[in-house]
Parts: sequence; C-alpha cells; structure tokens
Amino acid sequence: MSDLPAEVLELLVCPACHATLAWDYEASELACTGPDCGLAYPVRDGIPILLVDEARRPGTAG
Repeated sequence: MSDLPAEVLELLVCPACHATLAWDYEASELACTGPDCGLAYPVRDGIPILLVDEARRPGTAG
C-alpha cells in the first residue's frame, strides 16, 4: 500500500480530540498523538477512515 502524501497527513487531525495523526507503517493506520486519546484509524485502499466508530482503541487488536 502506498503512503499518504506528507501534505495530506499534515492536514489530518483526530476527529475525537483534534490532535495530530501519525502514520503507523506496520499497522497501516493513522494513530492519534493525543496523550489521552490514542485512537488508531484504519487506512483502506489508500483512504483514511476517520470515523470514531471505525477506530481501534489503544491496547486492542485491529
């Protein structure tokens, strides 16, 4: 799977807490950098799914 362009990643924020997102290459997901949030959002076919209902909670398997 291709990476998201840096320009796009800079614009994206966590829908739950508005913290920045970091690309997790190993899991192919965007992880919230907020210390109290930490949700991980899936990326499917190169498209970030930024829905809280679709996010993985910290410490749970994807």
